[in-house]
Amino acid sequence: MTERVAVLSDIHGVLPALEAVLAKPDVRTADTVVLTGDLLAGPQPVETLELLRGLGDRAVWISGNADRELVELHRSETGADGARGGGQPAPPAIDLWAAGQLNAADIEFLAGLPPTARLEGGGLGPVLFCHATPRNDTEVTLVDSRPERWSEVLAGVDGDVRAVVCGHTHMPFVRLTQGLLVVNPGSVGMPYGRPGAHWALLGPGDGVALRRTTYDYAAACARIAAESAFPGAAEWAEEYVHARNSAEDALAAFGPLDGRDG
Repeated sequence: MTERVAVLSDIHGVLPALEAVLAKPDVRTADTVVLTGDLLAGPQPVETLELLRGLGDRAVWISGNADRELVELHRSETGADGARGGGQPAPPAIDLWAAGQLNAADIEFLAGLPPTARLEGGGLGPVLFCHATPRNDTEVTLVDSRPERWSEVLAGVDGDVRAVVCGHTHMPFVRLTQGLLVVNPGSVGMPYGRPGAHWALLGPGDGVALRRTTYDYAAACARIAAESAFPGAAEWAEEYVHARNSAEDALAAFGPLDGRDG
């Protein structure tokens, strides 16, 4: 049984934010570090992947929609999986760029990541980890989603599971619903609402602790602008490292996607 679990989600290739979190004592000493997807789609994908690989056997990797999409983009651009379908919306420029930075071995690694993982961890009993929901890597659930929505997306979860840990919406919360504790650690690299690298710690005696690691945001933006070859790196970092998008903006954008409007 795993004793203490650090959960890092939605890093999005923001290396300074990841470094700040990995330097925290509770992460350095955690038995397991679960990475709940959307890890590399951002301004420093190769460096982020290298640092995460340094976690070795402590890391439990889960695929997010952005990881899956990087695989699809890379394969379509290289001809390995056919041309991108007509009529599909253009991917974000940074995703297309990030896909091109990864080599074939990196892409195969991402392609092999599982959509979910199950651990006995953190004193919570059996915990199911996923990216968005246990059944889908793009579904939206929010802290104020209707009980009927939670019932729908959690319907397939094994009956002995006691907690579900997810990411995807970049906003941390803990909610009890359908007899399950649902935890979203928030985003390490692209937070909404306030700056900082958000993550979670599951541990005996601690239960669930939502954590926020602050770091020098101006220095991080300068470093990303200097070290990333993405043409819009400076502007991207200015928006996302500084969390220019409020939680209210995010809720307004995501709310209609959770089925609340019927």
